[in-house]
Amino acid sequence: MILITNDDGIQSEGIKILYKEIKNKYRCVVVAPDRERSAVSRALTLYRPLRVEKINGDFYSVDGTPTDCVNLAVNSLFKSKIKMVVSGINKGPNMAEDVTYSGTVSAAMEGLLLGIPSIAISCSAKDGFIFETSAKIALKIIDIVLKKGLPNDTLLNINVPNLRFEELKGMKVTRLGKKKYSDTIIEKVDPRGKKYYWLAGEEIGYEPLENTDLEAVYNGYVSITPIHLDLTNYNVIEQLKKDFGAIKFF
Repeated sequence: MILITNDDGIQSEGIKILYKEIKNKYRCVVVAPDRERSAVSRALTLYRPLRVEKINGDFYSVDGTPTDCVNLAVNSLFKSKIKMVVSGINKGPNMAEDVTYSGTVSAAMEGLLLGIPSIAISCSAKDGFIFETSAKIALKIIDIVLKKGLPNDTLLNINVPNLRFEELKGMKVTRLGKKKYSDTIIEKVDPRGKKYYWLAGEEIGYEPLENTDLEAVYNGYVSITPIHLDLTNYNVIEQLKKDFGAIKFF
């Protein structure tokens, strides 16, 4: 059984189209937040109970985060073994530094931590989403993952250009790129005279690095980025040993 989840909420068009595409070939269920929970990263709900509602058929909503949804589905809701976690289709890209904020990618991370092959898939657009293309790509990748598996400690982060399927140029295996943002914070005053703030930074470009997710998607290719959870920067360990090894505590 395949578990589908997202961070855009149970009513998102992207998750419905993804389910429709997958269910024609595989048994699948949808467990997703009851509302949009974008940019919540790997947040867990620890200080209140979670409630699950069966919407209809294979759809279940949870009043929690994407990570909550994966945890509940794997550890409590179903007797059948979940063979794969598919998170998406996200409304908008999840590339470069954005993966650290993404609830979509974090749901796949939770699947990985639970020992389940996991992928996250996003449609790279701001509006006019062509989710059908992303759904077809998702199914092709699911076929390969279920047949061949994934490397240990690795999930796949997939970003699909917002094009018709026949317009795609192909697929590329990529690394994370680097975006450029405007650091805009809008400060206003509410009717009671208290200040409030909107975080309004926007993407204003990206570094033109080769073999990145950004380069691939902006040139019409599907980007497949392998991500693992070990954030250690191994390249600087020896230097830091020299820099901090001389500190004396006694």
